[in-house]
Amino acid sequence: MYMQMVAPCLLGLEGLVADELKYIEAQNVSAENGRVFFEGDESILARANLCSRFSERILIVLDRFEAKSFEELYQGVKALPWSEYIGSADAFPVKGYSINSALHSVPDCQKIIKKAIVDSLAEDYNIKWFEESGAIHQVQFSIMKDEVTVMLDTSGAGLHKRGYRPDANAAPLRETLAAALCSLSRLRHYHTLYDPFCGSGTILIEGAMLAHNIAPGLNRSFDFQNWGLVRDETLATEKDRAKSLVKTDTDFAAFGYDIDEKSLELTKLNAKRAGVDNFLTLSRADIRDFSPTTERGTLVTNPPYGERMLDIRQAEELYKIMGEKFAPKNGWSYGIISPDEEFEKVFGRKADKRRKLYNGMIKCQYYMYFK
Repeated sequence: MYMQMVAPCLLGLEGLVADELKYIEAQNVSAENGRVFFEGDESILARANLCSRFSERILIVLDRFEAKSFEELYQGVKALPWSEYIGSADAFPVKGYSINSALHSVPDCQKIIKKAIVDSLAEDYNIKWFEESGAIHQVQFSIMKDEVTVMLDTSGAGLHKRGYRPDANAAPLRETLAAALCSLSRLRHYHTLYDPFCGSGTILIEGAMLAHNIAPGLNRSFDFQNWGLVRDETLATEKDRAKSLVKTDTDFAAFGYDIDEKSLELTKLNAKRAGVDNFLTLSRADIRDFSPTTERGTLVTNPPYGERMLDIRQAEELYKIMGEKFAPKNGWSYGIISPDEEFEKVFGRKADKRRKLYNGMIKCQYYMYFK
């Protein structure tokens, strides 16, 4: 079955998501704000879930149509081929959002969409009551400027949940964003990665997985596996394909530092679960003592900052120390994510490049130094 799909992503990552979807041979890839549309068959659906490093989830797009009234919404949803996806005992919860549209009440839209699906399935299965005890088919909708997009979530838990980080310390960085930072810093399999504020190790682990081309979804399951939509042999083939692309002979190494011993223990545990612990060297150290021993390095870090764990004054003291420690050096690059608009001033140098990104709902800049 050939399908239209969409990959929602954190704002600022649309270009990275579009590039990786083209790389995995998805067709008709087009990026919008916070999401990337693409097309493909069951193999591409499975591959995108297994291999997308930067997407939040993968959804099947059932239709896009205009609706300015509840009647138009009802008829548009009811006309869709729901019984091709949802069995008579399956669950089909509905959630979504509406922006700048005539139909602005999300609870009312949810009720109308649910009723339309029930009525469609009731006709096809000739039953009136749905117990919804079977496989979950999460229905999602978006209504933007009166354009309705109706989707089915094939992923289940968000794709940032790789399976290696059941626990995290305070203010963790989302895995998809950590992978994006490493990619934006052009991390390669022959690089040495540094994170002097490693926390629970997300940047180091995502960096190691990126450098070795380890598919982030290999150690987890997805909702589509319970639907019968993708054949077991197709998923097995895609897993074998992903494993065959892992780089095994590399010069990659990663060094992580933190002042908190528990964070380092957590990093070690998470890295072991991800299968990359042998690439990591961890030490308890303050940023004041940062003195790397390698000739070259790619530093990527998410320092504690005012809105999060420190007050602004403490955060700025850190930035000043970082400015001294992260001196311009041949063979070195530094990438620092921060929401502080004054970062460059306190750090002491203007970034060679900056990129606007969102860490959750917090607007940040990724400051990149490589000259």
